[in-house]
Amino acid sequence: MELTTGQMAKCLVLLFLIVVCVQGDFMEPPERDTSLLSLAESQTRLPCHYQVEEEEKVVQVTWYKELPDGSKDQMITAHFKDGHTEFGRYSGRVRFESSIPTDNSALLIPSTEESDEGSYTCHISTFPYGNFERHIALTVWILPISSLEPEILVEGQSYRMVAACRAVGRPLPRLSWDTDLPGQSQNRTNEGGSVSSYYFLHPLRSMNGKKLDCLVWHPGLEGPRRISNRLVVQYPPDATISASSGDWYVGLESAELVCESGGYPKPQNVTWTWRGGSLPDGVSAAGEKLVFGRPLRLNDTGAYECMVKNNVGVGKTDYIVTVTEKSARKVDPPVDNRLLIIIGASAAALVLVLVVVVLLVNHYHRRRNRKLELELSEKAHEINSLSRQNSFRRLNSTGTDPRGQGDDYTLLRVDSRMKNSQMSLERPIYKGSQSTLGGKWGPSGEVELDELGRPVLWHNGMESLRGEEMDGVKEERRRRVESYLKNSNMSLDSGLPSSLVPLKPQQDDGVGPREPDLSHQREEDSPHDEDWPPTQNAEEEPEDDDGSNSSYQITEALATHFYYSNGILRPRPHSNAILLHPKAQLI
Repeated sequence: MELTTGQMAKCLVLLFLIVVCVQGDFMEPPERDTSLLSLAESQTRLPCHYQVEEEEKVVQVTWYKELPDGSKDQMITAHFKDGHTEFGRYSGRVRFESSIPTDNSALLIPSTEESDEGSYTCHISTFPYGNFERHIALTVWILPISSLEPEILVEGQSYRMVAACRAVGRPLPRLSWDTDLPGQSQNRTNEGGSVSSYYFLHPLRSMNGKKLDCLVWHPGLEGPRRISNRLVVQYPPDATISASSGDWYVGLESAELVCESGGYPKPQNVTWTWRGGSLPDGVSAAGEKLVFGRPLRLNDTGAYECMVKNNVGVGKTDYIVTVTEKSARKVDPPVDNRLLIIIGASAAALVLVLVVVVLLVNHYHRRRNRKLELELSEKAHEINSLSRQNSFRRLNSTGTDPRGQGDDYTLLRVDSRMKNSQMSLERPIYKGSQSTLGGKWGPSGEVELDELGRPVLWHNGMESLRGEEMDGVKEERRRRVESYLKNSNMSLDSGLPSSLVPLKPQQDDGVGPREPDLSHQREEDSPHDEDWPPTQNAEEEPEDDDGSNSSYQITEALATHFYYSNGILRPRPHSNAILLHPKAQLI
């Protein structure tokens, strides 16, 4: 039975599908075509791993490289019985990764070269399913090789190139500059895969030693590669001379001059001269220093010149030394640093103690002053109160007759006696353990009163003195009091008729009650029966019986010519009296 062409094609397709379903597969690379990137001078791994199925076996593995003309160049092969074989120029440059190439067919290139870039094929021969392949495109990068060539500059040169940076790599690197210098850069690409960058500026002395770094950028690098560089600008030296002492006098020892050159490069040759010739005896040059190995003399005076030189130029300067016979200043002996520290610490401690003491004393005086101010304020208030009270009392107690201090003093004595007499009525006077004070009791058992409405004073020890002799003594004393009061009242009596008696003016300060019009006050309307105000207790002094009787008589006599008003003893109105203001003055 013959099969037609169409039937045969269907059978082949069915057989192919069956083979595909039962054959093995590649573990890596999973895709048929793969691209890899590798760096020159590094190891490159080309993956190829076929996983067989049951009843399938890898017979042989072969690696090929495609040439530019489209042909393939066999590199290495491995047979499951005969082992592996390397071919041609690849011998010794490539090898299998595994010791059993039929199980893992990955290829290693230990040192990759730029010529290794291209397409590679991994060919697997199996039984019974046939051959299988994987294609890998390899790209080789070359890390940049860079260099920087600085230029030696001299101050005063024109605008020029000061540094050149070059780099070679695959792909081409990129160059840039990292600097603060005010210059310009210019890049250029050369044949053969290299690139260059140049930096231009006008060299100045201040630019010497400044940073001028070249940065190389490449995709094979994680970051830019830095080539460090410092700009070199040479300039001639500037010589200056400094002296160890400003006071040059005869006998000065260890005197020296120092020549500071500067410049770049630093001058190594320093020449000293004196007055345009050789140095004096005993004076020698030691590099930058001019040392006087002996005490100074007067003939050392003169101009000392220092000349320095480098490969760019020459610099020189001079210093005039004037030697005097005596020192212009007195040299103080050195002071020990420890002594200074001790003195400073002691002074600081003393100042601290003084500050604390001053603060404490100030605080104490402030408290004391506040206390004194409070006490003075209280005393001043008390004195002002007493002064006002005394002023009121003197104003109210001033007599109507302003003819001198004697009359006022007489009235005060009378007032005092009346107060003592009143005190004798208010409390008993004890003269002994058996002496008592009591009123005279009448027949009805009531207290006997005198014509002033006061209780009659009786002492238990005075009953034996009743009689004619006692009455005579009392009458004599009464006459004396009346005569005293009459003489006192005469000072108040001007002899004027009652119609000429002026009214008493109002008080100037408006303090106290107003005085009644004594010229119109009748004698029977006088405050004869006015209550006597209580007086302060005075110190009790023992008196004899005569003193008690005299106080009684004085009290009775004063009641006839004076009366109390608001705690002040005032004279009774009299037809011949002239009333004057208490503050009036006699002309």
